[in-house]
Amino acid sequence: MPKTENWQWYVEQFAPTEQHHHAVDRVYYAGRSQFQDIGIIGTPVFGKMLVLDGDTQSSQADEKIYHEALVHPAMAGAADRSEVLILGGGEGATLREVLRHPDVVRCTMVDIDGEVVALSKRFLPEWSAGAFDDPRARVLIADALKFLSEDRGTYGTIVSDLTEPLADSPSNPLFCKAVFRDVKARLAPGGVYVLQASTAGFHNLALHAKMARTLRGYYRHVRSFFTHVPAFDNDWAFLACSDEVDVAELEPARIARFVGELRGENYFYDAETHRRIFSLPLYVRRELAKEGDVFE
Repeated sequence: MPKTENWQWYVEQFAPTEQHHHAVDRVYYAGRSQFQDIGIIGTPVFGKMLVLDGDTQSSQADEKIYHEALVHPAMAGAADRSEVLILGGGEGATLREVLRHPDVVRCTMVDIDGEVVALSKRFLPEWSAGAFDDPRARVLIADALKFLSEDRGTYGTIVSDLTEPLADSPSNPLFCKAVFRDVKARLAPGGVYVLQASTAGFHNLALHAKMARTLRGYYRHVRSFFTHVPAFDNDWAFLACSDEVDVAELEPARIARFVGELRGENYFYDAETHRRIFSLPLYVRRELAKEGDVFE
């Protein structure tokens, strides 16, 4: 890591012409699993941070912004919340947010990298907040690709918290038509499939738009939404997909009722926030309207 007079720095190569820098005051772990490089560091501004293959995954100070945005709009819209499936999500924070709702009977989480899960339990217990020990949690260290092709369950909400489908990422094989078909086959009637869907900055919308174009071939309603995540130093996007539920059009009273049923207090998400994150600026809507390539 580069060093200045006062700090060492974690430098994230966000794009060929863009870097994000975070001062580091502690290294909890640095190593490599079978699948990816793993770093857990401490920073003065964001607290602990999980870094996979050189990319920031979440930070102690603002992970609730990301995880509440990923989970709660979809669960608020789903007709049945009893069975939930999470793809990825090794830190356990997505699992934590799902299990906050009393309707959840079982949440199945499938992550390929058991070392990320184990290290998160050891160094990042604030993320999961006991979720791994909840009797409703079924945590499988397995290949989500294989799980989706063999599983015959149905789920009212499917949450994809996979890393981005970059060429060297273990998530790359999961962004293809066969997997999207398998996901839809696992979605219960009235269900919602939601996924983290890359960046939403004016200068880096292309991957998100490609995801949205692809999923419009599978679902009647494919809604983009985003929020700024300070540790990412970027606007981060999500997609909510369903044949029966337009998540962007949920009524405020329904969202307020859902939020009121959650165990504990939200940090980020409520009915007013919902309206804001689904209100897309013109440049995003223009990009989403363009024709272009799709995942094959």
